[in-house]
Amino acid sequence: MGPAELMQAAAMARRFYLEGKSKIQIADEFGVSRFKVARVLETALERDLVRIEIRVPAELDADRSDALRSRYGLRHVVVVESPSEAADDGADPENLGEVAAGLLGELVTEGDVLGLAWGRSTTHMAAALRQLPPCTVVQLTGVYDAGTADRGSVEAVRRAAEVAGGEAHPVYAPMLLPDPATAAALRSQTGIARAFEYFDKVTVAAVSIGSWEPGISTVHDMLSDSEREHYSSLGVAAEMSAHLFDKSGRRIGRDLGERCITVEAERLRRVPEVIAIAGGQRKAEAIGAVLRSGLVTSIVTDTAAADYLLTEAEPGPKPALERADPDGS
Repeated sequence: MGPAELMQAAAMARRFYLEGKSKIQIADEFGVSRFKVARVLETALERDLVRIEIRVPAELDADRSDALRSRYGLRHVVVVESPSEAADDGADPENLGEVAAGLLGELVTEGDVLGLAWGRSTTHMAAALRQLPPCTVVQLTGVYDAGTADRGSVEAVRRAAEVAGGEAHPVYAPMLLPDPATAAALRSQTGIARAFEYFDKVTVAAVSIGSWEPGISTVHDMLSDSEREHYSSLGVAAEMSAHLFDKSGRRIGRDLGERCITVEAERLRRVPEVIAIAGGQRKAEAIGAVLRSGLVTSIVTDTAAADYLLTEAEPGPKPALERADPDGS
């Protein structure tokens, strides 16, 4: 390109990229065809006269996010840089909750019903919420320990409803009960029954994922040794909202649900947007299992888990957005 061509290309590029003018407007100004404008802009990119840089905050990984979204057929994926100083003890990095709070602020619209399941990551997310459109907030599971309700999912529901300026429907009950009869009796109590009535109205849900290990799965820690051995023998690889999954994403140990205060898997599958919040290398296999279940549409995770999911895990035969039945074969 000679000096005149360079100056013309620079001027056209300035009009197009900085001033937002269309190719037709530029063509009229310079007295050329819009095809000529298109060729000049293409040449400007090829000759490095124009550089296009896509920049996202340093803690977010755009390439891994897009690759993971495509590989698993998800709607939204946000991959956060794993803290270099964090020990992989199985707990979700707290920054996942902060990023999930921002995603929730994007996805929730006025009049939605937001469902929150128990989990450390959802608790961190609720604490990080700064704004939400007016919506109703309902608790999707009982609490890990009824004695810690003020620090767990009950408080998360209260916090989200306060930010949104909407109604809160908490569940004052433990997640796991000794037997199905006790669980059924609790579900019939007025406050809990009222929360359950909202389950079919939930439009956006946030859930956590646990791998089948001590300290990483709330259900694992609540069961007796013999019960753990029983479910382990069935091939459990992941737990989400008291539902157990094998590596292929098929739900197993369904009898456990009869003893739990939690949203049913089929109801969760009908929720239009289900956001999982989980990360860390120790949870990576469990995250993959849940993504194959058909219950999750979006995820906030970290680079440690994403690297495993992109290289070592198989995505499964169906995209997550097909919402396959996790009780099927």
